[in-house]
Amino acid sequence: MLSEVPDEISFCAWVAQAEPGAAVIYHRGFLAVDAASLISKLTPDQRRALQDLAAAAWRAAEQGLVHLVQERLAPDRFAYLAIARSKSTTPIKPIAERLLPAA
Repeated sequence: MLSEVPDEISFCAWVAQAEPGAAVIYHRGFLAVDAASLISKLTPDQRRALQDLAAAAWRAAEQGLVHLVQERLAPDRFAYLAIARSKSTTPIKPIAERLLPAA
């Protein structure tokens, strides 16, 4: 069974230590709907946390650290997974600096 990460910081910590091929679920539901303010059933705080987590996953994918995939669970319900890729032996910046947004 795949583990799940509850928030952006946990996701970044997972990416930093994950072995290539390891996978984690960062959301279950319908991400585009759950993150949208007008149609989401989540509270504003939950929605903001989800948006932050999804943004961290996207940054990790842009940095070549993970592959992002979806698994259909049911109609309009998906598991959103991040699968760790091989890490470069000469990183430009530490992974935490590459994933966390600039303050």
